[in-house]
Amino acid sequence: MIPSDFSSNAFNALKYSVELFREENCEFYLLHAFAEEVYNDEDALTAETIEEVKINLKEKYEKRLQEKVDKILKQSQNPKHKFRTVAPFGYLIDEINELVNKVKADLVVMGTRGKTNNAQLTFGSNTLQVIKYVQSPVLSIPENYKFRELHNILFPTNFMLPYQSSELKLVADIGKPFKADIHMLYISKFNLESLRQKENLKLIKEHFQDEKFKVHVLDGDNRAQVITQQEEELKIDLLVMVNSRHTYLESILFESTIDKISLYPQIPFMILQNLHRDNW
Repeated sequence: MIPSDFSSNAFNALKYSVELFREENCEFYLLHAFAEEVYNDEDALTAETIEEVKINLKEKYEKRLQEKVDKILKQSQNPKHKFRTVAPFGYLIDEINELVNKVKADLVVMGTRGKTNNAQLTFGSNTLQVIKYVQSPVLSIPENYKFRELHNILFPTNFMLPYQSSELKLVADIGKPFKADIHMLYISKFNLESLRQKENLKLIKEHFQDEKFKVHVLDGDNRAQVITQQEEELKIDLLVMVNSRHTYLESILFESTIDKISLYPQIPFMILQNLHRDNW
């Protein structure tokens, strides 16, 4: 699923997705939710006009989404890919979650920043809300990032939580066509010693049996800085982290205000939600 605000960043996320899954049979859902736009001009609305406004905006955005589909089809004619457009009257997070559950979407892909594209922010406000609250893995693509094959995937973790099999499988499946190396990164003054950590490491390894799997143990007070250094040293093509309590992502991302986030990924950044989803 690709939420779109019709920005160049949103289209770049679509382009990246098409390249990433070029060998897979995929359905791509382009979504634009527009309730905010209706209510932003609430003073000018009446009970009689609001329905007409909704109908007009729905037609407008369905047409604009189809234009994006037509544009990507000119650039990439892949018989394995199908495209669908959805323009609901609703709020972004609610509509993404509803469609994720309805079509059992594997992944939400969007630009790191959207239309406003404030260079002072690591993530745009919509992207940050999606990362926090959408019940699906989220892949964010930096501005103007051009697709390159995945040779190295970095997965920082403290090995304290058992991850959902479906989400670990997603990481493995994404890396498999490129024979990517999986680099688990443990940032601590201490080695992996607890029984819980060792059991979780064992379970993670089982999901990456066909990939080259490495565990890096590094010391460092600034986790974001250590992650960034490893991105450069290991020539990482994809950063993967988990959004859950007591994880690196929580300590780096959610304890900071939006304009003071210290992690600035220059590469695609996938956030796993570690949620169990029935009948997936």
